Amino acid sequence: MSVIKDCGGHKGCECEEKKLRRKVVWAVVALLLLTVFVVLVVWVALRPHKPRFYLQDLSVLCLNVTPPASTYLFTTMQATVAARNDNGRVGVYYDKVDVYAQYKGAAITVPTQLPVEYQGHYDQSVWSPFLQSLDHVVLPPYLAVALAQDETAGYVLIDIRLDGWVRWKVGTWISGHYHLQVNCPALLTVNDGKGSYGGTTGGGDGYFPLPPGQAAACSVDV
Repeated sequence: MSVIKDCGGHKGCECEEKKLRRKVVWAVVALLLLTVFVVLVVWVALRPHKPRFYLQDLSVLCLNVTPPASTYLFTTMQATVAARNDNGRVGVYYDKVDVYAQYKGAAITVPTQLPVEYQGHYDQSVWSPFLQSLDHVVLPPYLAVALAQDETAGYVLIDIRLDGWVRWKVGTWISGHYHLQVNCPALLTVNDGKGSYGGTTGGGDGYFPLPPGQAAACSVDV
């Protein structure tokens, strides 16, 4: 004679279903934790480094401020920036990176977007964007006075800034976006001649590099 087991009625069956659901949930959670753990172990083992940036050249084609009654700044520059990926197992995607020039913390050119690029292991990229103020840059009066004083003193410090987003690639895995901020200082001398940052022949308002022919390292924050 066969024996039919009773699960304890309707409530007993619900109890068994809840136990099964809990087991499934815990199995999924354990799998996710294991995946995260493996990714972290691989990430720590690879130890990715931030890319290195260098300002190779800054040609100041013009830099003029209108009379004190209106403080519009008109400038055109060409910056040559190099970036190197020092990682042997990690690639870098540069997504939507903007370049612009600053003077004492104030933007003096509108952002110029660099082309989207992937940088492989130990690869180097070089960009030479033109940076312009167009008609959108208004220089605060105190900065106009400061710029005139710096020109009289013979030295002007311009910061070339990069702001955008990068992703890391390890094998087939690609990370989410990380905020990239780069600052490349360029100390220029001013006189009546023509010059540029980095030794390339340029023109405009007598701006010369200091020191000439030497790439400047940039600070990088990711």
